[in-house]
Amino acid sequence: MARDYYEALGVSRTADADELQEAYRRLARRYHPDVNKDPGAEERFKEVNEAYHVLADPDTRARYDRFGPDFRRVPEGAERAWAGAGARRPGGRPPGGAGRGRTFDEEQVFVSGEGLDDIDLEDLLGGLFGGRASGPMAGADQEAELELTVEEAYRGGRRWVSLAGPDGQRSYEVTIPAGVVDGQRIRLAGQGGRGTGGAGPGDLYLVVRIAPHPRYRLDGRDLHVDLPVSPWEAALGSTVPVDTPGGEAKVKVPAGSSSGRRLRLRGQGMPNPRGQPGDLYAEVRIMVPRNPGRRERELFEELAKVSDFDPRSGR
Repeated sequence: MARDYYEALGVSRTADADELQEAYRRLARRYHPDVNKDPGAEERFKEVNEAYHVLADPDTRARYDRFGPDFRRVPEGAERAWAGAGARRPGGRPPGGAGRGRTFDEEQVFVSGEGLDDIDLEDLLGGLFGGRASGPMAGADQEAELELTVEEAYRGGRRWVSLAGPDGQRSYEVTIPAGVVDGQRIRLAGQGGRGTGGAGPGDLYLVVRIAPHPRYRLDGRDLHVDLPVSPWEAALGSTVPVDTPGGEAKVKVPAGSSSGRRLRLRGQGMPNPRGQPGDLYAEVRIMVPRNPGRRERELFEELAKVSDFDPRSGR
């Protein structure tokens, strides 16, 4: 069984949104495979990523708190039936607490701890379908996360995805649209939970999660990237190359640019199949030679003598 999501992030079950985000950022920086080359770092990063994206969404967090690690397999609307199930049973009472020994499968829901009775699936779902759950019942929709790099999300394409399920490991060939963004769902029709009584299966939704990138920062469909330039390129102006997920582009650096200046490349951000693509923002970062040669040093010394520029006064 996967580790408890709160434990994975190292936060309490009462943690607020800011605490969750702070814990995620700290752990993501530590375990990102581009930074941490330890064999187990990538799996730990995936665990942290999944835990954060479940708990950061109030709806999925509520379902996780109520149903535990099997929350994705519970049909939509079952929360209301669950809340009232204890009250409908003789001597029963509504279940309390979060995530204590709760599992869900196609036959029953079991609640353990503090004297609670077993709750049969028919009791749980009867209120949802106007009576006992004895007729055909469509399979539940399911969700799983699909982690992509910025480059994969930009290009799209086809890839195989393996997911662990109640029937073991299953593989799917998935078409990823170019320009998918974080949180977007990809529907695999008929690949969800099995139906009963001859009813059809539900759908499987892959929720896109874009992994942190060492170079690119995403803001919706806009991309942000640092643009290293030399002091003379920044002072005199220049046209310099910049890497984008779609390949190399050219950006014009105006004369007199200082570090922090943002240069916009319209339409060079994430594609959008239904509208305008995002933009790419290149932020100027002035770099100086780490070990200047003798002539370079002489020229810098000469510039220091003749220039009256004071960067601290802005003149």
